[in-house]
Amino acid sequence: MQGKLRFFAALVVGAVSFVSGRGDEFAARYQAVIDAKGKAPEAERLHALFQADWAYTMAVYPEYATWVGYAGHEREWTDLSREAIARRREVAGRALPALATIDRTQLGPVDRVSYDIFKRQAEESVEGNRFPSELEQINQLGGIHQDATQLLRGMSAANAGHFENQLARLQALPQVVDNVISLLEEGLAKGITPPQITLREVPTQILNQIPEEPLKSPLLATFVDLPPAVSGERGLELRAAAAKTYTIEVRPAFQRLEKFVREKYIPGARQTIAATDLPDGRAWYALRIKTYTSTDLTAQQIHDIGLAEVKRIRAEMERVKTQVGFKGTLPEFFVFLRTDPQFYFTDKEDLLRAYRDIAKRADPQMIKLFKTLPRTPYGILPVPAYAEKSQTTAYYYPGAPETGRPGYFFANTYALHTRPKWEMEALTLHEAVPGHHHQIALAQEMDALPEFRRHGGYTAFVEGWGLYSESLGEEMGFYTDPYAKFGQLTYEMWRAVRLVVDTGMHALGWSRQQAIDYFKDNAGKSEHDIVVEIDRYIVWPGQALAYKLGELKIKELRAHAEKELGAKFDIRLFHDEVLRNGAVPLTVLETHIREWVAAQKAAAPVAG
Repeated sequence: MQGKLRFFAALVVGAVSFVSGRGDEFAARYQAVIDAKGKAPEAERLHALFQADWAYTMAVYPEYATWVGYAGHEREWTDLSREAIARRREVAGRALPALATIDRTQLGPVDRVSYDIFKRQAEESVEGNRFPSELEQINQLGGIHQDATQLLRGMSAANAGHFENQLARLQALPQVVDNVISLLEEGLAKGITPPQITLREVPTQILNQIPEEPLKSPLLATFVDLPPAVSGERGLELRAAAAKTYTIEVRPAFQRLEKFVREKYIPGARQTIAATDLPDGRAWYALRIKTYTSTDLTAQQIHDIGLAEVKRIRAEMERVKTQVGFKGTLPEFFVFLRTDPQFYFTDKEDLLRAYRDIAKRADPQMIKLFKTLPRTPYGILPVPAYAEKSQTTAYYYPGAPETGRPGYFFANTYALHTRPKWEMEALTLHEAVPGHHHQIALAQEMDALPEFRRHGGYTAFVEGWGLYSESLGEEMGFYTDPYAKFGQLTYEMWRAVRLVVDTGMHALGWSRQQAIDYFKDNAGKSEHDIVVEIDRYIVWPGQALAYKLGELKIKELRAHAEKELGAKFDIRLFHDEVLRNGAVPLTVLETHIREWVAAQKAAAPVAG
């Protein structure tokens, strides 16, 4: 699901802001929690703290507010000025003193989990304050050049008021772009940039947003076909205003950005690839590992886990190769899978139709594995053309129940000769159901949980669940074609390889080419996909570690439940319990499942 979470996770962690004139309001709300000590129940104070902190987050990160469907900030952008960044650093962790006044022992089980997660997130935010992540404003996966379009297209667009909000945001966009340029200049001066090799497509990505004709720009996509409620003279006025703003202000701002990136940023970007080569890089990478995996594992420990998993999965691949009667070596089998025309579509619409067919076959199987299903629907769309060349194979864009936006699985239709049919079942199960859409939509619909848990989450849980979901394919009637089974193994290998190459490049001295070669030697993915993936790990250190570590933990807990409960084990109940608390740290998940298993045994012991 990396597309949307990459942007908003980076935004909330790195781009820092404080709403001018409202600081006293939020400070007063935090203080009110402290002042209510002994006057109100602890649970009531805890939720007042959660509400105050969520309101602050929505106010200072209005893009995030739009993403989750929180009303009131649709015309705003996060303030990326240096003054705003400095103010945010001053107030980082200010919820912790209020939290410290709340007696955890007086809380119920759900609130204790919320307390622990909130405390962990606040402490990690303070710890992360040490690193200037706000200087990492742009790379081939995203930045204002892509995120602005995705945000505008994700806004409500049903009436004139919605389009007025979009227009206001469009009018404010040039200042954001100029602030981004300023931060990039500071990053150049301090040696904090993405590696130069990964930036090669960014100027083209920027230009793809700004054709000369306004209504051909992805930034104005919603203004092209206005809904019936915005027809007539008012609709024409809004469209004309958007086109004028684009021509006079927005397009020139993006032209300034493109010129800066092409003439100064890329030539001045660092030549090295390791996160540990950045200032204070070893500590920075260690924190990334900690926050993305929600574990205390070291880079070397993760590297070793990856090597063991690669060895195990290779053995399974060899069995499938034998099953289909291929006589060559495993690397030769990879070449066959990458190049034989039988495995590829020649029409983009055929590819999308095939993904939709898989999803339709998955939907009715869900009831066999889950008792609780989400209400929010999902759809399948192509990755936007302006980003497809440098985007990964697919990603999930969460819905927003509050505003009626469905979730979307975006499939990359660029370079069809790199999109093999045998990977499609595993990919659909990961991005749609029972993977990201199922898990994230359920969490969003958990009204009893505080907002920060409904809409937030830990990457190791979210992506671990997505990878675990791929392994459910056989139980859902998929992977009957051995090539599709090999595709599932390829995707599992892909995530195991990540453990090796991410830690290899960022902590153990591996080169980019060494990582590419290792990937090619152990997975059947196309060379284009492999290069895109390696460059993703380079600019997003640590994130790719979360998938396999999360999957291994969920599988470990399932094995524990099956062993302890025996004939009483119900896969539907187990899955519902894994997802019951939303996306949580792996330590919290383990405690919850082990306690649930113990309670199940006590309630219904197995004879013998």
